[in-house]
Amino acid sequence: MKKRWRTLLGFGISAFFLYFALRGLDLREVRYWLTQATYYWLIPAVAIYFVGVWVRTWRWHYMLRPIKPIATKRLFPIVCIGYMGNNIFPLRAGEVLRAYVLKRSEDVSMSSSLATIVVERVFDGLVMLMFVFFAIPFAPIPANLRPFVVLPSLFFLALLVVFVLLATKPDLAQQIYRATVRRLLPANLRLKVDGFIERFLEGLHFFRSSRDILMVFLISVVIWLAETMKYWFVMQAFVQFGAGLPVAFYVLMLMNGIVNLATTLPSAPGYIGTFDTPGIEVLSAYGVSRSLAAGYTLVLHAALWFPITILGAWFFRRERLTWSDVDTARQQRAQATEPV
Repeated sequence: MKKRWRTLLGFGISAFFLYFALRGLDLREVRYWLTQATYYWLIPAVAIYFVGVWVRTWRWHYMLRPIKPIATKRLFPIVCIGYMGNNIFPLRAGEVLRAYVLKRSEDVSMSSSLATIVVERVFDGLVMLMFVFFAIPFAPIPANLRPFVVLPSLFFLALLVVFVLLATKPDLAQQIYRATVRRLLPANLRLKVDGFIERFLEGLHFFRSSRDILMVFLISVVIWLAETMKYWFVMQAFVQFGAGLPVAFYVLMLMNGIVNLATTLPSAPGYIGTFDTPGIEVLSAYGVSRSLAAGYTLVLHAALWFPITILGAWFFRRERLTWSDVDTARQQRAQATEPV
């Protein structure tokens, strides 16, 4: 029941965002821009995107080293499977699926790998905030975009404080857990949750080294600069129209930051609405006609969604996974049923 309500909430939020995206939009103009775009620019756009995915995979390899050294080329299919899962299942099921496949193929605890995945998201959020604040001096944020910045900023800063505390002071983290959460657990669950917490903290081990923290942060910057380059390449397919395009690269950095902060909200699979509406609003705020902004954002979203989803589905089949494995992954994560 809880899962159903979370799924319905995600679809509701997507519908809410789509309403604002479509309100007052001239769909005939959007169609015109789509039919006139020069789509060969998608070739370098997709190429630079997959460079970013490979760098993202190397980052995960780097973070997993204290737990188990695994070659980047072995992790790449697993990362693609995770992206595919996020794009077609609700509630970011791809993150749990990624940890499940790693457990199945490399015998790495789901709890530990999930810790590294959560930390990835923290660093991604911090880089997105950095992009936003870097762009502010050149492109002050209009009032209607500020909620997309302020609330996620507070969320990620709080999350960073929590993770630094957990990683640098694991003994204190264990004491807090035993004094609070553990006391409320039924006796038959305590050993399982104890094991989950222990393995989760193990996954945060790299946080204890300032060198490793700096390395992961720098890698994260490279990843998101590569993705912003994809935004730039897709923009080239539309620049011949004028109507506000092209925009400066720092506006695309701002768009990338705000869009990806917004996609941390629950949504329908593939970030429908939560990706599109902020993208349209950012471009419109900086002089791009609304219909052209909608056409560009739609093509960008499709270029981000289809290639990685298709490749992830191919790897999913190659790994001999089935859709029932997705439910198994969720159950193992929810119930912490791995052996202690």
